[in-house]
Amino acid sequence: MRVFVAGATGAIGRQLVPRLVAAGHEVVGLTHVESNRALLHELGAKPAVADALDPDQVADAVAHAMPDVMVHELTAIGPVDMRHLDRDFVMTNRLRTQGTDYLLSAGRAVGVQRFVAQGVAGFGAYARTGGPVKREEDPLDPAPARELRANLAAIRHLEEAVLGATWTEGIVLRYGAFYGPGTSLAPGEEQFELVRRRKFPLVGNGGGVWSFIHVADAAEATVAAVEHGRRGVYNVVDDHPAPVAEWLPALAQTLGAKKPMRVPRFVGRLFAGEAGVVMLTEVRGASNAKAKRELGWHPAHPSWREGFQGA
Repeated sequence: MRVFVAGATGAIGRQLVPRLVAAGHEVVGLTHVESNRALLHELGAKPAVADALDPDQVADAVAHAMPDVMVHELTAIGPVDMRHLDRDFVMTNRLRTQGTDYLLSAGRAVGVQRFVAQGVAGFGAYARTGGPVKREEDPLDPAPARELRANLAAIRHLEEAVLGATWTEGIVLRYGAFYGPGTSLAPGEEQFELVRRRKFPLVGNGGGVWSFIHVADAAEATVAAVEHGRRGVYNVVDDHPAPVAEWLPALAQTLGAKKPMRVPRFVGRLFAGEAGVVMLTEVRGASNAKAKRELGWHPAHPSWREGFQGA
C-alpha cells in the first residue's frame, strides 16, 4: 500500500517509517523542514515538504502522493513546563485541530481508505473516577485541570473528526506515555535527568496511575492499524499500568539515583501547577486488551520496569 505519514521525522515517525517500508509499503513522509529530506530518504520514505497548517500545501502533498492510507503523528512537543501546559501545547493543539481537519480534507479528496491518528491514553485524558485502569469505552475527563483544558479539547476534536469521517476507516490510537529513543524518557534526556538529579519528587500519595509504551512498540501497533485496523479507538500501552509511587522509585533505582523526595500536594503545586499534581496523584491508566485482541499486537516491552533498563 501507499502510506502517507504526517510527522514522519518525530520520535514515533522515525520508528514507524522503516517498519512500514520493511513490511513492503511505499511510504511518503511529510515534514515542514526542508533539511529533513535526507533523513526521510535514510528512513526509506519519499519526502514531502509542506506546512501542515497550510491547507493548500497539505492538499497538494497528499494529491501528489495518492496514498491508500494516511497516518497522522503530528505534534510539536518540546520542553514542557507543567505549570504552563496550555502555553507549551499551543502548536500541538493546532496540529490536532486544524492539522487534523486539513489532512482529512486532503485524504477525502483522493479517496483514502484508512486514516490512523495519534491520540492520548494518559496525561489526564480519562475521567478521574472509578477504577484505576480504563478501557476505550470509558469517558474522557469531563472536568480537566485548567492547564489541561485546551489540550483535552484538541484531543476530543481529533477523535470526533477522525471517527466521524464516514468515508474512510477512521482509527485513533491512544498511546501511553512514550519512552525510548527520541523521547524525554531516555538516557540523557529531560525526564530521566530530572529523576537522576532528584528533581522529580513524589507528590502526595503518588496515586496517579500511568500507562507507558516504548516508542518502538507504539510503531509496531501503528503498522498493525495501518494494515488491518478497523474503525474505532485503541489504547496502545504496555501490560503494566502503575502508580507514580511504584514506577518513579523504580526508575530512580534503575538510574542509580537516590529515592525521590516526597512532598505534599500544596508544595507540588508550586513547581508543577495543578495539572502536574493531578497527573502525579489522580490520573488513570489504560488497558491494552482491545489492541491485543483486534490488532493482533503484543508489546515487545510488556512492562516499563524492564523497558526502562534498556531505554
